[in-house]
Amino acid sequence: MQLLVLVLLFALAAAIRIVFRRRYRSLSHIRGPPSPSWLFGHDIATVRQQEVGELDFKWVKEYGATWRIASHLGTQVLMTADPKAMQHIFHKSGYNYAKRRDHTEVTKMFTGPGIISAQGEVHQRHRKIMNPAFSAPQLRSFLTLFQDIGTKMCDKWKTEVLDSSSGTVAVNKWLARTTLDIIGEAAFAYDYGALDERNDRLSSVYNNIFLKTSLHPSKWLVFWRSMWNYFPDSLLRYVQYTPTAEHRHMRHMTRVFHEVSSEVLDELTGGISDEDGKKDVMSILVKANSSEDPKTQLDYVEMTAQMQSLTFAGHETTASTLSWMLWELAKHPEYQAKMREEIRATRAAVLARGETRFTIDDLDSMTSVMNAIKETLRFHPIVFGLWREAVHDDVIPLSEPIVSATGEVIDSIPVRAGQWISCSFCAYNRLPQVWGADADTWNPDRFLHIDLTKQVRVGVFANLMTFSAGIRGCIGWRFSVIEMQALAAELLERFEFGLPEEHYEIMRVPAGLMIPLVKDKLELGAVMPLRVSLVH
Repeated sequence: MQLLVLVLLFALAAAIRIVFRRRYRSLSHIRGPPSPSWLFGHDIATVRQQEVGELDFKWVKEYGATWRIASHLGTQVLMTADPKAMQHIFHKSGYNYAKRRDHTEVTKMFTGPGIISAQGEVHQRHRKIMNPAFSAPQLRSFLTLFQDIGTKMCDKWKTEVLDSSSGTVAVNKWLARTTLDIIGEAAFAYDYGALDERNDRLSSVYNNIFLKTSLHPSKWLVFWRSMWNYFPDSLLRYVQYTPTAEHRHMRHMTRVFHEVSSEVLDELTGGISDEDGKKDVMSILVKANSSEDPKTQLDYVEMTAQMQSLTFAGHETTASTLSWMLWELAKHPEYQAKMREEIRATRAAVLARGETRFTIDDLDSMTSVMNAIKETLRFHPIVFGLWREAVHDDVIPLSEPIVSATGEVIDSIPVRAGQWISCSFCAYNRLPQVWGADADTWNPDRFLHIDLTKQVRVGVFANLMTFSAGIRGCIGWRFSVIEMQALAAELLERFEFGLPEEHYEIMRVPAGLMIPLVKDKLELGAVMPLRVSLVH
């Protein structure tokens, strides 16, 4: 009974705050799809799309690059794929557009209070402390590690997988194990043992975690989370204990990670000196913590959260992008052959100079490989959109003017403090005016002709929004790109990838991140089955 009364009081407080907020802003002059429900708005429709971008692409074609949608209780939301709008929101006014509070709390459940969920000054402090660990020289030093673990996966495929299977391999599962081992060694000098299945705690807990926690949430869970935006901060720490299956899985994942991370931190904090020569990310942060300046320190909870953030974001996203790339190459064998020829030619040059490994310069010289990575990041963005909330009144400029409900041409939109904005990365990545008339086609060669100097500068890599942008852009994007270059070269030099004999209809499902599912075969989990054979 007390719980029911508490919930009713929360609901009443939320309703009062919503009414108060709505009095001060209106986007009624912005065109957009009619709301399917006053109670839920488009919240349910957007999170339960069959495939990523299904609605976004439709709305861009109908309303232009910026439009209006509805959220719970009739709340108006500005949704945009406009380059200049995103440049303004993420670059020029980054801290004026905060993450939505409910999204921040869900992120904390996955990563703890680390750099991904941090806001404002806390994020600035985290970013400043962590930047040296992601400098260009530091990242270049990881290349040998990427190659060694990539070779280890390839050797396992040769001896354990291909000999005992029909040739169909769930490539995303193996790539996730590979990138988990990479992030363990590179970030913490710790062997997760994922490829060897020695210490499988984290592999097990992360397996299908997005299906368990984020795929097609119930409408009441979506509504309940939206109410968190109106809770006082003192109560938000308790929302993780909501008795749902999704939240139980998140809590279990966090418990397992803390068991592992405590072991790692205990080893690291045992004493690290400059002479140790350790180059993993956490060793650098531990050294930074020896400073007497509190602005350059992270407490134990924050250190653990950085570990969780790096592990969570650093292995699944890279593994998934490579999986989508291999899927596209299976459908485009001519481009796959082109990449393999380029890799072989570079290998011949490496051997001719008396070396055995690709350098960063060698990888960068492989234009076809790099363009395939860029195009996959564009066409299959793992992070397909982010929400922001205006902290202050502002005016958002548009590079693609829109027509208002009254026929007026609009090239900027005034917003009030508290206005919610949904930024569609997947729609931006498909804008024909940015990427060409064939933007709905996977075509790596587009990057041979695109003049980025004529585009509005937005994303941190190839002007894509897949790694986000600006002061909150992914801190590890260079790490991920080098890792993908190294693993792609190892894989394509040794194996050919094709579609399996059995037909699998792969769907690009929104489940927090974009994950691959076989249509009507949810029991298989997140899976990318491909036919893999040795190169002869």
